[in-house]
Amino acid sequence: MIAPLRGASVAHARRALAEQFRAADIESPELDARILIGHVLGLDHTGLVSAATQQLSDLTASQIERYAARRLAREPVARIIGMREFWGLRLAVTPAVLVPRPETETVVELALTLIDRDGARTRPLRIADLGTGSGALLLALLTELPNAHGIGTDIDLEALAVAQSNATRLGLAARAQFIAGDYARALAGPFDLMVSNPPYIASAEIETLGADVREHDPRHALDGGADGLAGYREIAADAGRLGLRGPVVVEIGRGQEADVERLFAAAGLTLTAQRADLAGIVRALAFTSLR
Repeated sequence: MIAPLRGASVAHARRALAEQFRAADIESPELDARILIGHVLGLDHTGLVSAATQQLSDLTASQIERYAARRLAREPVARIIGMREFWGLRLAVTPAVLVPRPETETVVELALTLIDRDGARTRPLRIADLGTGSGALLLALLTELPNAHGIGTDIDLEALAVAQSNATRLGLAARAQFIAGDYARALAGPFDLMVSNPPYIASAEIETLGADVREHDPRHALDGGADGLAGYREIAADAGRLGLRGPVVVEIGRGQEADVERLFAAAGLTLTAQRADLAGIVRALAFTSLR
C-alpha cells in the first residue's frame, strides 16, 4: 500500500518513497525515489533540492504514487520512466530491449583501450555491434570515435526501431545503420571492431534471476541456451568468417572466461585482453584473429 502523497512537499515525498522502498529491500531507495519524482516533475537533482518545499499537485502526487507502486512490484526504474543512462548518454528503453547495465560499459572501456593502443581515435573505423538492443554499445563507441561508422544487428525489429530512434535523437544516425539479422550472419566484412553483449544466462537459470530482470527483460536477450554459451559460438564463428582487422570484444557472465576463450580459440581467435567491473569480476574479453 502506497502512502498517499496528496498535499505533500517534494522533500516529504522523497523521504516517504525512500522509506517505503527501503522497507521493501529495494537496493537503492533514495536514488530510485529521486529519479521517479524528478521524472514526474521534470527536474534534475539540483532542481529537486530547490523545489524541496513545493507542494505537489493532486495530479502529480497521483502519478508519483503510481510509479512508486510499480517500483514496489519490482519493475525497474528505467522501465518505469522509459530511459536509462549509459556512458553518459540518455537512451530510450522499451520492453523490446535489455536495460543497459553499468557492467556493460566495460566492453566500451576495453574496446577504446585497444583502439588507443593501435592508433588515433580519429581514424576511420568500421564497427559491428551484434545483438545491439537499444544500440548502447555502438552509440557509446560512435560518440568517442568521430570518424567511425557502425552497423548494429538484432533479430527483433522492435529493438532495431529503439536503436534507430536513439541514434537519431543523439545525432548519430548518419554514422549508424541498423539491420535485422542473427549476430553477423547478414554482414560482410571486414570490420575494425566487433562488439557484443550476447545472452549468457543458461536457460535453466533464468527462473532464478531477480524479478526485475526475469519479469521485465526480453527472454531472448537473456537466454544463452543450455550452457549459456550459444551466442559466443555464433559470434566466434562469425568473427572467424568475416576477417577482422581488429578485435572482437564481448561481455561475459561471471566465471565464463575459460569457456568463452575455448570457443574463440577453436575459431582461430586468441584472447588478447580482458577487463573487470568495479566488483573485480571479469566482464569483457577481447580476441583477435590468428590468421
